[in-house]
Amino acid sequence: MDVVRSGVAADRPLAGTAVRALGDSPALRVAVRRLRALGCAVETGSESPPDGAPAGWLGVTRLPFTVTGDALPECRIGWSGPVAVPMAGEHDVQAACGIMQVHGRATGGPRPLRVDYVSVCAGVLAVQAVSAGVLALLRGGPALAAATSAAQAALLALTQYVAAATAEPGPGSPGPAGYGAPLFRSADGVRFEIETLDAEDWRRFWTELGAGPAAVATGWPPFQQRFATATCPLPTALGTAAAALDYRTVRVVAERSGVSVLPVRAADAPGLLPPVPASPWRLRGQVVTGPASALPSLGPHDRAPLAGLRVVEATSRVQGPLSGHLLGLLGAEVVRLEPPGGDPMRGVPPMAGECSARFQALNRGKRVVEADLKSAPGRRAALRLVAAADVFLHNWPPGRAARLGLDHEALAAVRPCLVHAHAGGWADLLPEPQPLATDYLVQAYCGVAALVGGPGEPPAPTLLTLTDVLGGLINAEGVVAALLARSRTGAGVRAETALVDAARLIRDATAPHGRGDATCTGAGVGAVTVVTDLAEMAADPAFSTALDTGGEAVYSRAPWTFVPATAPLRLENTR
Repeated sequence: MDVVRSGVAADRPLAGTAVRALGDSPALRVAVRRLRALGCAVETGSESPPDGAPAGWLGVTRLPFTVTGDALPECRIGWSGPVAVPMAGEHDVQAACGIMQVHGRATGGPRPLRVDYVSVCAGVLAVQAVSAGVLALLRGGPALAAATSAAQAALLALTQYVAAATAEPGPGSPGPAGYGAPLFRSADGVRFEIETLDAEDWRRFWTELGAGPAAVATGWPPFQQRFATATCPLPTALGTAAAALDYRTVRVVAERSGVSVLPVRAADAPGLLPPVPASPWRLRGQVVTGPASALPSLGPHDRAPLAGLRVVEATSRVQGPLSGHLLGLLGAEVVRLEPPGGDPMRGVPPMAGECSARFQALNRGKRVVEADLKSAPGRRAALRLVAAADVFLHNWPPGRAARLGLDHEALAAVRPCLVHAHAGGWADLLPEPQPLATDYLVQAYCGVAALVGGPGEPPAPTLLTLTDVLGGLINAEGVVAALLARSRTGAGVRAETALVDAARLIRDATAPHGRGDATCTGAGVGAVTVVTDLAEMAADPAFSTALDTGGEAVYSRAPWTFVPATAPLRLENTR
């Protein structure tokens, strides 16, 4: 195949590609905007989407390179997908796939997210599928027809919660959690969120605010576990201590204690987020220092578009591991760099066999290499891995890569054509030193907390990890886009995404509809049963084709299917 390498900008890797879009759902609208940001010319049609694509259809109609045959990549977006429950909108999917159940845990029962969250996730998954399909053709592979759905996006977003709900509880497993969310209000009326990953910092902060030792000790376990449980019942004494002081004093105490504190801002707060960067994934090409280097070829019968590619991953928690997990589900070999003895999260209950169920949900199938990156031998081991890799992915905080001697320049010296991906938090939204970049702080500061609650409720983040999950999806989307640019230019590419990008995408997708399609009157079929127990949902045969039910716990399966594409769709025959 003759691949044109000249005149391609790294931040527009789909330049010269044309796509036809049919339908008008939030998922399709998200996909169209993001394909255009990649340089793709998207034509929207008035025809109905084809069968199997009630939420929209995307079909490539032109490529900037020559391919054999008439078939071209496409992606069908559904509501139910492989789940045997009739769904016809965001509200249905949230109800039937457990989103309402997890979102409502902190307040006592299932309740809808008032944003089109699963639709946004499905739109990003569709862009990944189309981009990966074009990449497969660039690598000499077949034209692939993909399918994804809002239900699969929802189950992917909940895969850690489902895994925990279906694993066998053991010693040290979190007990049943009560209701509650850690939202505080100062004496001068400022609502704020706090974050710390360190028990001693927690103790110093609350002790200086005047809380008693019993309340401080009782509050730490539910606060630490809230990412896993989606609840956080804290002693009322902590809220009382915070309410006795003005916000400025709370901030001063937090800074002395090493705790991050940020206000919960209104959805219409001025200057809430800076303008969207020129490339939503901050794609940047590198100077070609030698002959152009092609990606490994793809076999003509291979249905995994990233097969044959290697990703080296140095990540923790949710956002980074989920990005690597998605790249693995697209066919890449993923190698995790972990500290000697393994990632500490492997031992966090509940366990699935000998490993944490939640950890397995995002990391199963990855190869592991243990290396102490603070030591010279460990850094050399990492560089050897990178020298044979196509992608290096990390989610280190600002400055750590340089301190480790593993920044972009060091990696490019051993692998000039590398795709270097960073899954960050605040990007350039806040100055240094930045607060901890975790889901709930980002929701609070970026206005998402003001969108997800019910009418008349004060702004409060949902304890469902919205930006962590969507941030992982966006980062994987950026890696596939960077691989496209790498394939077309022969040069290395950098991709940088952040949790604030996920917050911006949620807000942008919600704004045109006021408060999201999830709250529209009549949204859905009206007969969907609201899930109240994730373990029961996982055992329901209707979900068996979308969940991996073997082994010690249940996990979501890949959120897309890829099959060989046939001849171009005859649009006049669609309904």
